[in-house]
Amino acid sequence: MNSDTLVLNFIANTCTQAYPRIRICAQTLTSVEQSVLFLLYNQWPLIKGEHEMQGFGCGLLFCLRKTTDRSIGDVDLYLQQAVVFIEDAIQYRSINHRVDTNSLRLYRWYYSRLWQWGLGLTIAVVLMLAFIERPSSFSYTSDPRFRPPPWEPPCGLTEGIEIVCLIIFAIDLTTKSYLIGWDEFRKCKWLIVYILAVSASVIDWTLTLSMYCDQNLRVRRLIRPFFLLQNSSLMKKTLKCIKRTLPEIASVILLLALHLCLFTMIGMLLFAKGENPKHNGEWETYFRDLPTSLSSLLVLLTTANNPDVMIPAYSLNRGYSIFFILFSGFGTYFLMNLLTAIIYNQFRGYLLMSVQASILRRRLGVRAAFEVMSCQGRGQDATHSEEHVERVRVDASLQVMARVQMKSYYRQAIIKRLQQLSDGFIQWEAFRGLFDELDKDRIKEHPPKPEYNSPLLQKLQLVFSHYYVMIVGNAVALANVMCICTILVLDSEKSMAERDDYYMEVINCFFILYYLMEMSLKILAFGWRGYLSYRNNIFDGLLTFCLLVLQITIFATYRLPFPKWNPASRGLMSLWEMVRLVNMLIVVRFLRIIPDIKLMALVASTLVDLVKNLRAFAGILVVVFYVFAVLGIWLFQGAITAPGKMSVMSNSSMENITINFTMECGSYEQLGYWPNNFDDFASSLVLLYNIMVVNNWQVFMDAYTRYTTEWSKVYFVSWWLTSSVMWVNLFVALILENFIYKWDRSVTCSVADVERTGYETTVQLMFREQIQEPTEEELVTQLHQHPHLHLS
Repeated sequence: MNSDTLVLNFIANTCTQAYPRIRICAQTLTSVEQSVLFLLYNQWPLIKGEHEMQGFGCGLLFCLRKTTDRSIGDVDLYLQQAVVFIEDAIQYRSINHRVDTNSLRLYRWYYSRLWQWGLGLTIAVVLMLAFIERPSSFSYTSDPRFRPPPWEPPCGLTEGIEIVCLIIFAIDLTTKSYLIGWDEFRKCKWLIVYILAVSASVIDWTLTLSMYCDQNLRVRRLIRPFFLLQNSSLMKKTLKCIKRTLPEIASVILLLALHLCLFTMIGMLLFAKGENPKHNGEWETYFRDLPTSLSSLLVLLTTANNPDVMIPAYSLNRGYSIFFILFSGFGTYFLMNLLTAIIYNQFRGYLLMSVQASILRRRLGVRAAFEVMSCQGRGQDATHSEEHVERVRVDASLQVMARVQMKSYYRQAIIKRLQQLSDGFIQWEAFRGLFDELDKDRIKEHPPKPEYNSPLLQKLQLVFSHYYVMIVGNAVALANVMCICTILVLDSEKSMAERDDYYMEVINCFFILYYLMEMSLKILAFGWRGYLSYRNNIFDGLLTFCLLVLQITIFATYRLPFPKWNPASRGLMSLWEMVRLVNMLIVVRFLRIIPDIKLMALVASTLVDLVKNLRAFAGILVVVFYVFAVLGIWLFQGAITAPGKMSVMSNSSMENITINFTMECGSYEQLGYWPNNFDDFASSLVLLYNIMVVNNWQVFMDAYTRYTTEWSKVYFVSWWLTSSVMWVNLFVALILENFIYKWDRSVTCSVADVERTGYETTVQLMFREQIQEPTEEELVTQLHQHPHLHLS
């Protein structure tokens, strides 16, 4: 036993005698600690007395152990920081937040699925309150002629739900503000507005309770959509892009306004009031004054009143049609399409800038994780050479990836690449390349086919696992649909009593037996796991099971079919209803052909990706709908009174005007548009949608102009510009971009490749080829500007 071991044993024994609660095993000390103890042992003769020697030894061991514990704690902190930074990179989040141990725990809890889903549910609840609050939408119809008094919630019900939601928002705001720190909080305008929104909502909520819920103008209704906006980073980026695109959009809208004003003045000169009343039809209806003329041509710009607006003049002289053709041709087909092109080009550029910032966040998060893991390596190694700054340990990287919350197939791909490294270290370039796996398509590997010893089963497996079996199944599904279509055409003029369901039932039974046989043989060929690994098989199997259950129910209820088989109705549904349900499922099953046709599969996957990944754009549309619906209720609630419920007017002339408008052809009253109103939130949303479609939107604008004031046109024109002109064009532009991206990627893919590859298009991937990678200097500069992470 060497001298330093004797020293360690002596110190351990004396420390145990002096301090029984401290029991330290000398063998657990590192070589560096043993060397330090051995050097200090030479100084012990200078210390007088055994008691002092014991205190010195125990104190020395205590300090060294504390240092070791602190080193272990630092290593765990570095790993935890690396885990959070990689999660930030995956989700394109900013890394400018606190990085101490407790803050990181709080940070991961804040971005956990539980809290984020809870926060999303809270936002949905607070937005849905508009359907319950006064004026309530709880009535079976919105038509004021038949609508009963709606159910009104008791005072305090919706207010109690709302205050709980506001408390959750306050917790969310407090947590987020603490995590980013005061310096970052002052730079974040969204959080400052978040404070104002919560405070204003609480004040307005207090006013409502103080007035015993009799407050009609609730300002916090306009604030609620903000909670949806601030919770989505992509929605914020989209809103910022729209804001920056507005100057270019405004220039085209200004050109449209000049075009509209010019033709309005020309129209008022062409269709001035004449002496002959027969020639005054155009003037009287569409060009009586400046507001009417502007409204008529603005509606013509949307083609909603074409050709009605030109008929009075065109019936007198065919030359007047030139005016209207020039106006709509230049405005509708040139300027409006030019507006779509400009919105597509400008918005795409600004969105590309936003995506560039997201990619910078991802690269910065990966670089930060690499740096803190390098700090861990420097802390574990006695030397501080430059090579430790540019590489990290593979085992530490594996520990980090095992703790990162991410999709399992991406984690497996990254761990697989890490395990292929043989020297135990990974350089920065290779570490950054690991996370390129996040941008790759997921290749679905189907389970191996079962092995059979029987030659017959092997032949069946070979035949029914072939691709041509799917083509035959599609042909059978097409034949089934054609049979159903033929029978429906033959029976279209027959009443229920004249129909003979025998032939349809025989056809259905034959095809259902084929589908059942096809499903069973595919399960035999691929096995259960292999069968379920194909999305088409899952779709076919569920529909086949439903068809089989329905057909067994029909047999159990009505017995086997025979000619002139048309038993009386019994049970929950009549025979015809059950047969119709079976045939509807068969028609739906015909959709199985979509994945087997490349172009149809491309279009279908584009639609699915739009639903999944472009939710931010739909979210902003929800915000716009919500705000305009609330404004519409404030401005026009109860403005239109239905016949039989009209209040008696003191002015008889006004009553006569109302009756005349009621009898006018093409008016709101004559067309029966009574359910379209602003009397509650649900009907307001439907009315706004009808205006966005622009078909007959001038009828709603004319009705509210008559029942209120001319200034109501400002509201309707503003909504048309926001929804139909701006937002619909944005959505068309994004559909084009998504489809072009998908088309370019699928040019070299076959149908089988599409089946194996799980395309998952995100906004970031759509612009992947145009994005410039951030330089090393940019990443290092950003890291050194981190308010809470101090790297040497």
